[in-house]
Amino acid sequence: MSAEITAAHEAPAPQGDSTKGFVLAFIVFMMWGVLPLYMKLVIDLPTDEILAHRIVWSLPFAGAMVAYSGQSRTVTGVLRKPKMMGLVVLCSLFITLNWGTYIYAVSTAQTVDAALGYFINPLFSVALAALILREKLGRGQMVAVVLAFAAVVILTVELGRLPLVALALPLSFGLYAFLHKVMPVEGTTAFTLEAMVLSGPALGYIIYLEATGAGHFLRSPVTALLLIGCGAVTAIPLLIYANATKLLRLSTIGIMQYIAPSVIFLIAVLIFREPLEPAKLAAFALIWVALVIYTAPMVRRRRKASAE
Repeated sequence: MSAEITAAHEAPAPQGDSTKGFVLAFIVFMMWGVLPLYMKLVIDLPTDEILAHRIVWSLPFAGAMVAYSGQSRTVTGVLRKPKMMGLVVLCSLFITLNWGTYIYAVSTAQTVDAALGYFINPLFSVALAALILREKLGRGQMVAVVLAFAAVVILTVELGRLPLVALALPLSFGLYAFLHKVMPVEGTTAFTLEAMVLSGPALGYIIYLEATGAGHFLRSPVTALLLIGCGAVTAIPLLIYANATKLLRLSTIGIMQYIAPSVIFLIAVLIFREPLEPAKLAAFALIWVALVIYTAPMVRRRRKASAE
């Protein structure tokens, strides 16, 4: 999920929700939810190689989206602005960390932790807004953040260490989303620029792997297609999501975003058969209560607006 979610915060809020927008959003969140199933297909490959191919092969798809939406001039304009490109580079580093952590989580049977991290993500963003942007939190938001913190404490005590996957995912994406807030560039354009920045080093690494015989891209057509597909499963949902956000209210998107981690959680437990220890179950319970507290005001506001 990662880069894609920020598009919701950059698109103008529509006056109401359309059926088409709801269907598109549901499809894209389901796509992000079942992404671990795709990542399992390349599970035998090194995490860094998968990440490099995901970066490189996302660029053609992202470039096609930019060309289709007529934003090519915007991309070239940003390339001429050093300060803007500095922000793009920072965003690129954080999204790389996010993607790498996600791939690592799936490949090391920590998909449950990844789901927990994506549940924590919106609450971390709220805390980040309060700490950095000095935004005032409502009572419910404060309670939700405290419950999320309590969940992390429980996991830390149980594991005897920080739950790195569950923390790295919201931390990296929260900072990524924050930088997008201060970067006046539309989501698809920003993603394309980030892919351009990252593709040079990633392509160089892929060439190095193939030249030294450590790469897997040229070993079989199936593996090559799967690695190319890593770019498709990154960029195509973004295109669908960008269209969905134009047809839905931000509050609707905010509530629907929990579809993806819910599906990830179910896949981890029911399909991958990853263990769900008591500490993780307790942490999930606290997070779900926190999310109910966090989203309840949005639901009430929507019902009130509909009634009027």
